[in-house]
Amino acid sequence: MSEELYERAVAAANRAYAPYSNYLVGAAVKARDGRVFEGVNVENAAYPLGVCAERTAFSRAMVEGYRPGDFVTAAITASPCGGCRQWLAEMGVERVVFRNGGRIVEMTPGELLPEQFVL
Repeated sequence: MSEELYERAVAAANRAYAPYSNYLVGAAVKARDGRVFEGVNVENAAYPLGVCAERTAFSRAMVEGYRPGDFVTAAITASPCGGCRQWLAEMGVERVVFRNGGRIVEMTPGELLPEQFVL
């Protein structure tokens, strides 16, 4: 299943808006009920205002009423940035599949971010 989810992330990456870096990233997040939310990175000329693919996928899910703990797996076409690693942890994803260089890696959010910010 992780491979199929990753392929959805790859397909989504083609819809990214990255006119400044040309670095297209896609994400696909699977909820416990089987629904999949796709996201892409969206850049902005005011660089810090861009948003990562993982965040757009989770934001779409939030709009549909999903909440932290509702997610099983996230697949991303690139290694998640530090901020997105915190998002993955906070959303309660069990497994994260991503491309890092020429290989596909599967880890837990705790392995990605061992000392997460927790309230």
